[in-house]
Amino acid sequence: MISNDTRTAPGSATRAHNGVVPKAKDLEQRLQRTEQQLRLFQQISRMMVREMSLQEVLRGIVNLVVEFTACDSCLVYLVDNEELVLCASNTSHPSAIGRVRLRLSEGLTGWVAREKRLLAISREAYKDARFKFFGDLPEDTFEAFLSAPVIARNRVVGVINVRHKQPHQHTGGEMEVLTTVGEQVGCLLVVARMQPTAVESANHVQLVLSSKPAGAP
Repeated sequence: MISNDTRTAPGSATRAHNGVVPKAKDLEQRLQRTEQQLRLFQQISRMMVREMSLQEVLRGIVNLVVEFTACDSCLVYLVDNEELVLCASNTSHPSAIGRVRLRLSEGLTGWVAREKRLLAISREAYKDARFKFFGDLPEDTFEAFLSAPVIARNRVVGVINVRHKQPHQHTGGEMEVLTTVGEQVGCLLVVARMQPTAVESANHVQLVLSSKPAGAP
């Protein structure tokens, strides 16, 4: 006689349940985070095409990054000759904007600009040998540091920094977001140099058809 007993061993159903539920929850959290990233990029893109001053757009981007990363501080530096100038921040006193400067050879921010690379430090960023202290910026005592270059036409034109007061392990998603935001800010700076009349009068079809791919004869 063949037995068709399908009873499971005690606890096996619980183990299976506990295995499935965390995976489903993890997938749901990842999907939610991806949707948040998409909304962030959409909001920045919409600010880029509106009639807003460059300072207003940069402040808006800083606030969006702070909201997404839950960081304590976000700063945007832009290149001015051989210096990086603080141009936007969610925490600094207004008098610090345009006044805080560092040479491209100085600090963690200068390293990111020179190397054209992302930099992530999860704790004690102020102890890094490349660190430079600024008395005007309370962020100098923060623990975690994430920084990405601002890129325009493959050139570094600035740096965007994210800081946490407490140690923080940066996720791959946070790194990818800050890198992409740096690229968006770079595009914004290129567009900001164009006069509105230049956009209206430009023959975009001719512009596209007359251009050649890089490396083309």
